[in-house]
Amino acid sequence: MQNNQPKSYRATFFTGDGNIYQTGAGQSIGVPLNMTPQTIQIDLSNPCLTPPTGICVDQAIYETTVTLPFNALGYYVSYQRCCRNNSIANIGNPGQVGATFTIFISDLAQTTCNSSPTFNKFPPIVICNNEPIDFDHAATDANGDSLAYSFCAPSIGATPGSPSPNVATAPPYANVSFNFPYSASQPLGATVTINGNEQVSGVTTNDFSQPVTYTITNSAGTSKQYTVEVMQFTGLPVINLTTDNGNAITNRDDYTTGTVSVFGNGVVSDLDNMTMEIRGRGNSTWGMPKKPYQMKLSSKREFLDMENDKKWLFLAEYADKTMLRNQIAYEMGYLSDLAWTTDSEFAEVFLNEEYQGTYHITQKVEEGSDRVDLGDNGFLLEIDQFERLDPDDVYFETGTFLINIKEPSLEENDSQYQFITRLLFEFEQALYSNTFADPNNGYAQFIDIDSFIDWYLISEITKNVDSRFFSSIYFHVIPGEKIKMGPLWDFDLAFGNVDYADPEFPEGFWIKDNPWYARLFQDPNFVNLVQARFAYYNNNRTYLLNKIDEYAEKLRYAQAENNAKWQTIGVYVWPNPVVLDTYDEEVARLKSWFNTRMDWLDIALGDL
Repeated sequence: MQNNQPKSYRATFFTGDGNIYQTGAGQSIGVPLNMTPQTIQIDLSNPCLTPPTGICVDQAIYETTVTLPFNALGYYVSYQRCCRNNSIANIGNPGQVGATFTIFISDLAQTTCNSSPTFNKFPPIVICNNEPIDFDHAATDANGDSLAYSFCAPSIGATPGSPSPNVATAPPYANVSFNFPYSASQPLGATVTINGNEQVSGVTTNDFSQPVTYTITNSAGTSKQYTVEVMQFTGLPVINLTTDNGNAITNRDDYTTGTVSVFGNGVVSDLDNMTMEIRGRGNSTWGMPKKPYQMKLSSKREFLDMENDKKWLFLAEYADKTMLRNQIAYEMGYLSDLAWTTDSEFAEVFLNEEYQGTYHITQKVEEGSDRVDLGDNGFLLEIDQFERLDPDDVYFETGTFLINIKEPSLEENDSQYQFITRLLFEFEQALYSNTFADPNNGYAQFIDIDSFIDWYLISEITKNVDSRFFSSIYFHVIPGEKIKMGPLWDFDLAFGNVDYADPEFPEGFWIKDNPWYARLFQDPNFVNLVQARFAYYNNNRTYLLNKIDEYAEKLRYAQAENNAKWQTIGVYVWPNPVVLDTYDEEVARLKSWFNTRMDWLDIALGDL
């Protein structure tokens, strides 16, 4: 179309009985253009398209506000134009037949405030003759309303003699006449079958839980097939992982190459196909049916609107049926003064076009200006177990722990290695000395006490299994500064989600009586600081409970799709202590456990 948009359109309002609604002096309402028309980029990849020079397509938005008094019969809003394309084959005399576009506003719609659906894609500009059409009709609704589609009979509108009436004709509207064998219920061909079953509009039902195949046959007997797979829109971003040649991800050591794309669903930014590598990750979690992954992009960039970086983790949350425990621990980290807590986003993940479930996408715990900022010569350290070390890990042992040096890459016995081993030795020597509580000569000269307290309280409140100095216990050191605990990591077996140890129960200490902290709690000043800091977390109890509800609602539809894939709800999954029948029950148990835990700690810490 040439770039000559009119300044306004005219819409006519009718009451439900077909009478014109009087709007002052006029009977139709002008809808002015509220923006400069925007040129639409036409997809010209189809070889059938050879557009003439100087032709473009514009999009313009016409907008106005009309205040209507309540009418029990509702309102029709009608707009008419003439005429249709002469090349249309399924209706009679198309060049002489105009169109009516109408919307009905019911009595209910007049008394409630509700949003309209937003379509994900702009309709195709050009459809090529005898070529397949692939168009995404999906839409989203901010209120979560269900959306239904059906073929309907198109209405006759304006005429060549009056191609753009300022007052539309009143409803009801006559329908166009279809040429045999087409009809309103079969506008595309003589027959439509789905998986071999002939379709009757408004009558035939279909099961879309599995992919279905449409077979469309025209009057000449020519058929074409289209496979449709329907997924419930969960409101989460969608990540598509495609490996080269469809290669499987088989282990945690070797990367598989491929591409990644993101459909943000308006939640986060989209991402076109970007080169990546992906491998498995995790210890016990790698042995579960739903696999966790580590992805490495070809270059640093934002992913799901999180800070620039190359490495991203896909947490499966298989053993945590709420899929919330890690996230709520992060929320506690955001409340704390710990130096860095990972950012995260939930997303639906497809691998080689096969749905894998809902994943918790997080930043990786590693050194970086947007992650654990260690400066030029800092250290990221992890208390670890010998059997969990990789062959190239560099580590040392204190009198208490095995310390894995995660950052930087060191050679044993070089100057940096000697520095960090000596520092941890001197800290433990001071901690276990007779003067350990001395503020100048004891442990306080070595550690950032606030970070030790925040890390302790979050680990103790959640009663996290691994935080009892088993693994995934991170701390960091910047030369010239004190030892700081954190970042937080690995809380899927927290909040009572374990059946083989005391953390199943909300009562009892879990971290307090274990090394380093058993000694720290012998200092009355440290105890006083812990008591005062716990009051801060307890005062934020309602905030955290609300966060559980917020994320559970965010996963309302996603968890159902994830469970349809993995069938974890209502069955035992290691190491769950109880088996509950619904997702809501799992969330309710998490909240109840947390509340009971906070009540117990409020008394127990106060009695120290």
